[in-house]
Amino acid sequence: MSLNISIILSSVREKSQGTKAAKFILNKCHEQGYNVSLIDPKEYNLPLLDKMYKEYQKGSAPESLEKLHNIFSTSDGFIIITGEYNHSLPPALTNLMDYFREEYFFKPAAIASYSGGPIAGMRSAVQAKIFLGELGMVTTKTMFGIPAIQSAFDQNGEPVDESFHAKVKRFLNELGWYANALKEARTKGVPF
Repeated sequence: MSLNISIILSSVREKSQGTKAAKFILNKCHEQGYNVSLIDPKEYNLPLLDKMYKEYQKGSAPESLEKLHNIFSTSDGFIIITGEYNHSLPPALTNLMDYFREEYFFKPAAIASYSGGPIAGMRSAVQAKIFLGELGMVTTKTMFGIPAIQSAFDQNGEPVDESFHAKVKRFLNELGWYANALKEARTKGVPF
């Protein structure tokens, strides 16, 4: 069963290191046969949240929100690539995701986190599990942590540490399992 996966970046910094991790994960998703949409908050340039997508009259939402709604509605699963800002989630990530709600219900999310130090962004990953759960997603157990992001990949997204290939395979296999199971379950209805 072919899966539609949305990869959501978190940082809008000019020299964000997360883009290297995204290239690696994107390539690995293609190897798995997933249809992938890469969502970069910089490209959508959303203002601070004032009104959720669902609060607009049908057909009156800004074009960027309409496009994201269509992508997220047809996504079978999500990969969140989060940096760690002051032990927390980057504001561009939460702002972008907060525009939507029902689009995420009963879909899985896998978390890839990174930082410049040895913690691999795990403090933000733990917060992401809570945040994504509140949005109605099921988060996978396996997280993909990337320490010392600045030297973990080359500019093409190739890892310096070969063990990343096995780690990301497990990460994506688990996401695929949940995405297929929940996709089938949603065809039979949802609890509310």
